[in-house]
Amino acid sequence: MKRKFLSFVTFVTIIILSASCYYDNEEALYPQLSSSCDTTNVTYSGTIAPILANNCLSCHSNAMAPTAGNNIRLENYADVQSRKTAISGSINHTGSYSPMPKNGAKLKTCSITQFDIWVKNGALNN
Repeated sequence: MKRKFLSFVTFVTIIILSASCYYDNEEALYPQLSSSCDTTNVTYSGTIAPILANNCLSCHSNAMAPTAGNNIRLENYADVQSRKTAISGSINHTGSYSPMPKNGAKLKTCSITQFDIWVKNGALNN
């Protein structure tokens, strides 16, 4: 009896844990959020630097780049401005560029659009 109960508890636990592993895209779940993408006031300091801080600097900061970021640093404007074409290719997953974030999901469409608009507008340090 005790063995059956233990088997039942194990089975229920596995079912509960399996059901709790749910992966989905925020934009797919909440499409109204993606309509609030500000593409009219894209600046390096207000838009691009936060995107990089949230998505890139865990590997491409000055401290981590030598070991985790293929020595590619994206911590300041000069670094980002000099690599803007490669960054755009990587976050858009196009061409011969390595898709970024490495082994991760593509950035949100809004972030990619904002980065591309920043580049199109001259990649200014604003």
